[in-house]
Amino acid sequence: MSLNTVRQDYKITKADREKLNGHQSFLLWFTGLSGSGKSTLANLVEVKLNEKGISTFSLDGDNIRQGINKDLSFAPEDRTENIRRIAEIANLMVDAGVVTLAAFVSPYIKDRENIKTIVGHESFIEIYINTSIEECERRDVKGLYKKARAGEIKNMTGISAPYEAPVNPDLEIVTDNQSIETSVQTILDFIIQKLN
Repeated sequence: MSLNTVRQDYKITKADREKLNGHQSFLLWFTGLSGSGKSTLANLVEVKLNEKGISTFSLDGDNIRQGINKDLSFAPEDRTENIRRIAEIANLMVDAGVVTLAAFVSPYIKDRENIKTIVGHESFIEIYINTSIEECERRDVKGLYKKARAGEIKNMTGISAPYEAPVNPDLEIVTDNQSIETSVQTILDFIIQKLN
């Protein structure tokens, strides 16, 4: 933190914004391997929330890396900085009274713990999209696993870089043998109660 800055206190609070929106705001953090279905599920959950009149915004790994985080690599220290920046953005969105959905591999437990510190434990919901590496490779939507196996991609999570699964996520969705519709409904059932 810069020594030459002073935190500004605002007259309008998060609670004021939540009251205006008619619902609580929090961060839904979707974590899992590439190809696990994080972005797909976050997108579909957002559609359903939007249909219910819930103010939402989605943050997605590929999109963020094409903009604010385009200067970062996939080396461990840059992955940590990637997640820290996203957490700060998400914190602003949650403070604005918006239900924020974030779909990021976020492979390190310490980084996900840091997100909780930034946004506050009460505003953080960790959703672990638990899909086997075999299923993720079978899907290989972006062709990343094939490139990683050929040695064309370094630091590929699940292949040449670790993924530290959540120990005690708020919600775990095992997608290998579960339909997308069932997964979306499970997530919705879990979070709708938190909106009031």
